[in-house]
Amino acid sequence: MSEGTATLDVEQAEVALVAHYARLVRLAYCVLGDGPRHARAAHTLAQRALPRRRTTTDGLPRAQGEDDAAYAWLRLRVVRAALDRPRPPLPGHRGRNAPARAAYALRHLEGMADPEIRRLLDAARVRDPEAALADARTVTVPVHAGPCALCAAPAAHPLTAVRRRRRGRAALAALCAALACGGLLGTSGSGWGPDAATRAPLLTGTDAQRALEPDALVRVGRNAWRHASRTDFAAWPARGALRGDASLLRRALVTWARPRADVRLSATPGTPQGPPPGPPQLLYAGRLDGRAVVLLYDGLRVARYAEPLTPGDGSRAAKDGISLELARAAGAGTAASAALAVSRGEDEVRYLTAPWIGRAAHVDLLDPEDRTGSPLARDADGVTEPVPLPVTQPRHCTRWPGLLLSGSAHLASRAQLYTDLGEPVPARLTDGTARDPATGPAARGRLARTVCHLPAVLDSGVKTVSSWEFAHQRLPDGDGEAAWVCTRAATWRGAGARVMTQFQPPAAHPGRPGAVTSRAEDTRTCGPRSRQVLTGLLWKSTRGHWYVLAAGDPRITRLRARGTGLVEGPARADGNTLAARAAGRDTSVRLSAQRRAD
Repeated sequence: MSEGTATLDVEQAEVALVAHYARLVRLAYCVLGDGPRHARAAHTLAQRALPRRRTTTDGLPRAQGEDDAAYAWLRLRVVRAALDRPRPPLPGHRGRNAPARAAYALRHLEGMADPEIRRLLDAARVRDPEAALADARTVTVPVHAGPCALCAAPAAHPLTAVRRRRRGRAALAALCAALACGGLLGTSGSGWGPDAATRAPLLTGTDAQRALEPDALVRVGRNAWRHASRTDFAAWPARGALRGDASLLRRALVTWARPRADVRLSATPGTPQGPPPGPPQLLYAGRLDGRAVVLLYDGLRVARYAEPLTPGDGSRAAKDGISLELARAAGAGTAASAALAVSRGEDEVRYLTAPWIGRAAHVDLLDPEDRTGSPLARDADGVTEPVPLPVTQPRHCTRWPGLLLSGSAHLASRAQLYTDLGEPVPARLTDGTARDPATGPAARGRLARTVCHLPAVLDSGVKTVSSWEFAHQRLPDGDGEAAWVCTRAATWRGAGARVMTQFQPPAAHPGRPGAVTSRAEDTRTCGPRSRQVLTGLLWKSTRGHWYVLAAGDPRITRLRARGTGLVEGPARADGNTLAARAAGRDTSVRLSAQRRAD
């Protein structure tokens, strides 16, 4: 799609429909309402969303950071069609308010902010988008029940709509194609044969069908990264002892295109689950821990396919069966594409490191003094020996391993720190407003008291976890000094970041978690664009005295505390920290701050 012309081709829309079909159907279903009849209608609306000719995308309402104009165009068409669909009036039943249902679905399924929803509803010809947004807070939408009803609807595949549209555009060409296919029945590559049931019904000659052919896989040379203009996953060579196993590679590709019911499918939030738009890149295919593992990359996503080497032998690999994991990885860059989790067990993980990684080590993130770590052995393909997984049980944080990677002398020589958060791409750990690697003494000290809070962001598509100290405070009663830390877990998709602030007083053990004073989700706070922070807590000194402690970002010049339980009444302090005596744990106060105008 050309940004200069801002147009959408029919073929581009077809690719987007195939990739996001389930997402579009779910959205249509939630706008229409619950029930099998609406489930069937949702499939129909999604399939009819394709344009008849090249169309413009100028002024298209999109979510913040969304760069897929083809999907945004289809989404608008689906929402508009669902809103225009006739439905019997139900006076007084707010749950049947279609615009409100649309606003609710766009907010909770699409992750759109209210201004973006307002623009989309206006483009969808909703008379009063503001009222729809207000009603969305009370509307009931079958977001969780929806998939069950959708499964009960007649089976539909997005390529059915693609075929129908293409036949309508060129009836004579379709007839010739049908005759040609009739002469090829039973030949290699047709829809007939012993493995036909495992193949996705794709159109002959399209990029989607070529994406199923092992011979069409993109394979990068072993030393291509040394001369590449960009060093990310696209510069990884094809590695592994099974990279020439066409049968295995075909099974991995077909499973990605259309996974069977017995495949364990998982995807990080915000990751499209459709097939690759064309032949993906092969990163790895080999034997690990009783499994055949294939790693693929299509420019947007990393796919990890695994199958047991010996099905039915009672091993953990056999019990796990066939699995497919998808993770968003667009715009990874050198540091973010340093490793992938290639094999994960109950309590350990192996990583496949980038070809430019010169040293890999295992560090204990709960021990700030463990800065160089224990070297990790790697095989000829760059696969590490097993690394322990974090212990994430509540109130039982005794181990949190980290992965320390440094590149060659000419590329990524600065060491970077990572941790496993349950996904194919490990999260990078950074510190400070400049997002430097969290490898220095002060950064490791803050990190040691932060990592035990990371179970809150497991399996949420986290790209980086960044911490920075926004205030330092001398504590009352001679109890030393405390750090106030803001931590931001940013996601690959841009939206859905999670933020927490911590109070980290002196502790006997360097890995003792700090006290979380506030949490927020899907906010710019603690990020590169907004560093405004104000938080506080009730704290008891070693002498048994209670205090209200508060802190804010460095631009704060004065703090105030008002409420009940303050011994000396309302309190104020110059600077960005405050300490005021409190009567006890029942104290309740409101904090306010004054900032510099610059």
